[in-house]
This record gives sequence, C-alpha cells and structure tokens, in this order.
Amino acid sequence: MAKIIIEGNPVAKGRPRFTKRGFAYTPAKTKSAEEAIAWAWKEITKNNIYLENKPIRLHIDFYREIPKSTSKKRKIMMENKEILPTVKPDIDNYLKLVLDGLNGIAYKDDNLICDLRTRKFYSENPRIEIEMSEI
Repeated sequence: MAKIIIEGNPVAKGRPRFTKRGFAYTPAKTKSAEEAIAWAWKEITKNNIYLENKPIRLHIDFYREIPKSTSKKRKIMMENKEILPTVKPDIDNYLKLVLDGLNGIAYKDDNLICDLRTRKFYSENPRIEIEMSEI
C-alpha cells in the first residue's frame, strides 16, 4: 500500500480550452495540479510505476479549505465532518484530475482501478490524501 498527501486546496479538472485556430490545450491551473500529483507520487515510489497489470484499490479524500466567513460553531462542525461540502466543484472533477495525474505514473492505465472510494470534506488544513493498494 502507498499513501501520499498533497498539501493545498484541491483543484478540479478544468475543461479543455481552444485557441482561435481550434487547437485544444489544458488550462495552466489543471496542468500544474496534475504535475504536482505526479511529482508527489514519484517522490514516494522513486519514479517507478507502482502497479502495472494488477487490479487496484484507490481511496481519495479531498479536504477543502473552510471559508473565512464561517462562524466558529460551523467551523467546528465542518472539522468534525458534521457539515460536508455540497458546493461546486463536483467530486467527479476533483477525481478526474487525480486519475489523470497518476495515469502512467502510479499505474499503467486507470482501467486497472476496480475499487474506488472518493470523499470530500472541509478542513483547516486543505489537502488531498491518496491511498493505493493492490487488490
């Protein structure tokens, strides 16, 4: 099993953008976040693909920053996971960024993922926690 933590507010996968000539490109914020995920993975695995042709279990928790204007009572409830983030961005956009960031780095292709759990919470310490293991 391997676990990585990427500090900072989670970033959702941005939609592709197009130049005036019709060429598609990935937004800079998305590309930077995918590179940070890939770099974090490479740091713990010493640049090796973790699992090439084996089924994978992947658990990802996204911890969003608590809004500054939140009352103390609500902050405590958010930290205790009594109030969950039901606001945009959607969890599937967060997930897509992580899957694309790890593709070809942590696993050969994301079709190997057979068990997936994704959750989003609030925290004073925004981050992404990724746990991966062979099934």
